[in-house]
Formats: sequence, structure tokens, C-alpha cells
Amino acid sequence: MSKILIRGAKVLGGEPLDVLIDGETIARTGTGLEAGDATVIEAAGQVLLPGLVDLHTHLREPGREDSETVLTGTKAAAAGGFTAVHAMANTFPVADTAGVVEQVWRLGKESGYCDVQPVGAVTVGLEGKQLAELGAMHDSAAGVKVFSDDGKCVDDAVIMRRALEYVKAFDGVVAQHAQEPRLTEGAQMNEGVVSAELGLGGWPAVAEESIIARDVLLAAHVGSRVHICHLSTAGSVEIVRWAKSKGWDVTAEVTPHHLLLTDELVRSYNPVYKVNPPLRTEADVMALREALADGTIDCVATDHAPHPHEDKDCEWAAAAMGMVGLETALSVVQQTMVDTGLLDWAGVADRMSFRPAAIGRLEGHGRPVSAGEPANLTLVDPAYRGAVDPAGFASRSRNTPYEGRELPGRVTHTFLRGRATVVDGKLA
Repeated sequence: MSKILIRGAKVLGGEPLDVLIDGETIARTGTGLEAGDATVIEAAGQVLLPGLVDLHTHLREPGREDSETVLTGTKAAAAGGFTAVHAMANTFPVADTAGVVEQVWRLGKESGYCDVQPVGAVTVGLEGKQLAELGAMHDSAAGVKVFSDDGKCVDDAVIMRRALEYVKAFDGVVAQHAQEPRLTEGAQMNEGVVSAELGLGGWPAVAEESIIARDVLLAAHVGSRVHICHLSTAGSVEIVRWAKSKGWDVTAEVTPHHLLLTDELVRSYNPVYKVNPPLRTEADVMALREALADGTIDCVATDHAPHPHEDKDCEWAAAAMGMVGLETALSVVQQTMVDTGLLDWAGVADRMSFRPAAIGRLEGHGRPVSAGEPANLTLVDPAYRGAVDPAGFASRSRNTPYEGRELPGRVTHTFLRGRATVVDGKLA
């Protein structure tokens, strides 16, 4: 590999520094570094971050390659500044065995655009009745540490307890999709004023909050780790804040779309805004931003959920739930958290790299930008402003809620162990 000198970038938003990459690692940082035979990237005004890590990505392969593949999904991840993603288990077949998680892991290795860490299912077939092969998935080549039935809730308290007990043996974590199924039958959007006016079935906040309350208590009881997926309500924030005040090992994530969008958008009946958990109220959005800023919510996770055109271009009730998010995540976080003064760029590095890597126990990612560390890096131009055009996405799907919306910031370069996967805003 050739040497690369990134000149004058603001490391984590601080003072401008030069960063020399030699092979797979950062060789030196400082000012006035000599380029020698290195390729020089002039990065004045840009922010250099550790490569972003997503705890919650749907790559759809195997089984739904019409919406995404590991290759197209990792290209989208690289374009968004990510060097590692956790691939959710709701594939066809479900990633509930060592064989399937190893398949996804190997496809990630072959793609070369970012590291793919498979998430194993908690229960066989995501059916919530019998524990999946948690130990075998952990012991496989994929080395699974995160387990989730995401898309479905592990609603049986006994099964959830057993899963939490089991993963303790290898420092694993259960990532819960908090949705009490009986309280959300037929739900189409957030339960509230807008759902009442539109006559759409409501998804009440308590359906999320009741599961979170149960699971933090279970995690404390067995002394295990629980992670809350796509937390979306002000009440959920308070429960997680209380659990953390008790010293329990509870972590939580929020999606970019829950930091920006509200249920008022559903008045358009555009299925691009249909998502699970649903878009909530303005008060919820503000509570989520404050919780991400104060650390109650540990990290941002995209819940990148690609769908083919026909699954979204239909009437609201028939449409699939979910949005693509890898390529716009950092821009949405800049708009909602950095440009509002709630987080600085060091805080973004913490919430989008350091903490998700730590929760997933992912080695080599979420590391400081300093000599001797792996050269997993993202270079961002925060001054950029542009309208989102899904026609230019690397993802196979186009179901973005931001089409035509102006967002700040642009990833100009992404490096995976010293190799450029994105150069000047284009895939390498």
C-alpha cells in the first residue's frame, strides 16, 4: 500500500493536523509533516473522524437481494463514512445458525468496502419460541457478539431472560426491538393527535416503554448486557436514564430519522415515512436529541432498511416499513446535533464510532486518530450543502425520506485500514 498524507484536517473538529497513513495504520500525526513519496490530500477546513460504526444495518442478503446485497450495502456504508456495520439477522434464511452468519461475514470480506459484523438471531426463525444457536454463532468464524430478533420483539420474558443469561458467558449483548406486539396490532403510525385525525391505527409509546422497562429489570436481575434498538420516545429516554443511574449495563441507540422527522409528515400519506418504530412527536424528537447529547442514548444507528420500489410505491397500509439511512446519517446528525450546538465533532466521533464499536465489542474500530492505530478514517466537509438525490445512492434501494431536502456535510474520503474506499466523494 502507498503512503497517504492528509494535510490540515481538523481531527475530531480540533486544531488542524497532518495525518500520515502508512499501509494499514496511522504512522504519524503532527504539523508540517513531510509528504515524501506519499499521496497528499489537502483537507483544510475538513473534519477527520475515526471510521463510523453502525450497530444496526439491514443488508438483506441472503434472500432479499432485490432490495440490497452485502456488496451494495457496504458501498452505501463507505459512501456514508462507515468502516464497519452490524448486519441484522432478519434475512431469508434467518441468521440463526453458524452457517448463515459465516456466509454474511465472508460476503463482507469479499466486498472490501467496510467490515461486516453479523448479528445473530436470538430465537430460531425470529419466532420467539426457542433460543437460536447463540454459542455456535459466537464460536464461528464470524465471532458474533450481538444478538437481536430486530423486526420482531423478544416478547416472552422467559426467553429474554434465558438469552441474557446465555450471552453472559462470552460478554455478548442482546439488542432488543422494543415493541409489545399485542399493543401494536394493526398499527400504522404513532398513536396521538395525528393518527386520530387521519384515522390510522396507532402505535402507542407505551408499547416501546413497557418492554424497555421489563428488559432493563431483567438485565439487572441476571447481571447481563442489554441494548435498546432504535429508541424513539421521551418516556423510553427516562427509563434508560433511570436504569443507568442504577449502574445497570444498559445501552441504547437512536436513528437519524427519529432525530429529525416527526409524525406530522404522515399527513402526506407518503409511505416513505412509514417506519418501525414510527416517527414520533416534536416533543419526542427534542427529548431524543437532548438524551443523545447528555449520553443517556449512547449512539446513533441507522436502521438502514432498504426496500424495492414496489414495496414503497403503493398505498400506505400495504407499504413496507423502513428507510435507507447509511448515506445520509452523518449529514442528519450534523444538522440536528452539531449545527444546533448540542454536540461537537468529538461528540459525533463518540456517538458514531467509539461507543458503537465498544457496545459491539468490535476490535480495530472506534479507535483514536493517533499513531499506531488502524487507519479506519472518515474525512468530512462540514461546509457543504446539497439536496439529497437518491439517484446517486450506492444502495440498491431508494426509499429515503430526504429526497430533495437540503442537508449539510459531505463525506469526501473514507479509508478502511489505509485503503481508500471513497475518494473525492465517489466510491473508489
